Amino acid sequence: MHSSNRLTPLLLTRSSALRWLLAAACLLASAWPLDAAYAARIKEVAAVEGVRSNQLTGFGLVVGLDGTGDQTTQMPYTSQGMTNYLQQLGITLPSASVSQLQMKNVAAVLVTAQLPAFARPGQMIDVSVSSVGNSKSLKGGMLISTPLRGADGEIYAIAQGSLVVAGAGASAGGSKVQVNHLSAGRIPGGAQVERLVPTPLQEGNGITLGLQADDFQTARRVTQAINDRFGAGAAQAIDGRTIRVSAPVEPDARVTFMAELEELQLEASVPSARVVINSRTGSIVMNQAVTLKACAIAHGNLSISITNTPSVSQPNALAQGQTTVTSKADIQIRQEPGMLIELPQAAQLSDVVRALNSLGATPQDLLAILQAIKTAGALNAELEVI
Repeated sequence: MHSSNRLTPLLLTRSSALRWLLAAACLLASAWPLDAAYAARIKEVAAVEGVRSNQLTGFGLVVGLDGTGDQTTQMPYTSQGMTNYLQQLGITLPSASVSQLQMKNVAAVLVTAQLPAFARPGQMIDVSVSSVGNSKSLKGGMLISTPLRGADGEIYAIAQGSLVVAGAGASAGGSKVQVNHLSAGRIPGGAQVERLVPTPLQEGNGITLGLQADDFQTARRVTQAINDRFGAGAAQAIDGRTIRVSAPVEPDARVTFMAELEELQLEASVPSARVVINSRTGSIVMNQAVTLKACAIAHGNLSISITNTPSVSQPNALAQGQTTVTSKADIQIRQEPGMLIELPQAAQLSDVVRALNSLGATPQDLLAILQAIKTAGALNAELEVI
């Protein structure tokens, strides 16, 4: 019986994929207006200091697994956690029984959540559940009541509910097939907030804005936009990241003031030229401000091949010797010729992409080439390796 796939996957090499991404970025950058591309609102570049989320974490147990839980002989904290939970319910087990517990349907997990700003008691938040033992799968399990604590050790939420695990797997006869991770899942709306976290939004006669990046130009533009709208002296830049803003004292008036302040448009500015290089994956991303001066590049590959061939030495029948095995090494060195390629001056991203594509180098080779161009002073951009 023959079957045919209607969808044929498109296989791209890493080099062709890089060229496609660079070309797509060039088309988007040329089609989007310059002012619209770089214009931003204050809420996109700054946030109110003290108004932030808080990380919560807790240790819990997932029950109801189909024999895929922890092996309690290797994970003693699973049985200890279940014993403590049963004691809270008024059930006390003898010490001998605790060591003999076989809970294949129970798994020890760490529960994490993010408590948003202004969260009130009774509000529901999402939680993430991850196995800390040797459980094979959390699929179909339910998290029992787990307190979530903050950095100060206080309980801010209680988590409980059925897990949603995106993975799937099956095993039989020593073979195993698995899609995605089975040892982690989420519970949408699985935690209820129990404690209020105070925020300094309503304190004092003003607020402090913190920029996402330390940039004096952005700080000046934010200050200018606020003063143009609310009057001179309404905002004052403290440094390249901090801006002090005078705000109404009444809660309702302050919220209205903040809503209008965050929607203020900033004067369009061209970002600094930057090339981001991921040395692990070979990805290269550059923005519209990158330019290239005229330069010449010679690039070639050197490959060394070593082949070991075993050789057996067999003595004569009456020589009373021993059979020995030796290895013969064959070393070959091949160097591909590297042509000297002249790259013209490129003032736009499309020209830079076209010049780099003319080299025909792989993404890994482009990492070294871009660094060499930068060192030679022909690349007008900041290199950032992540």
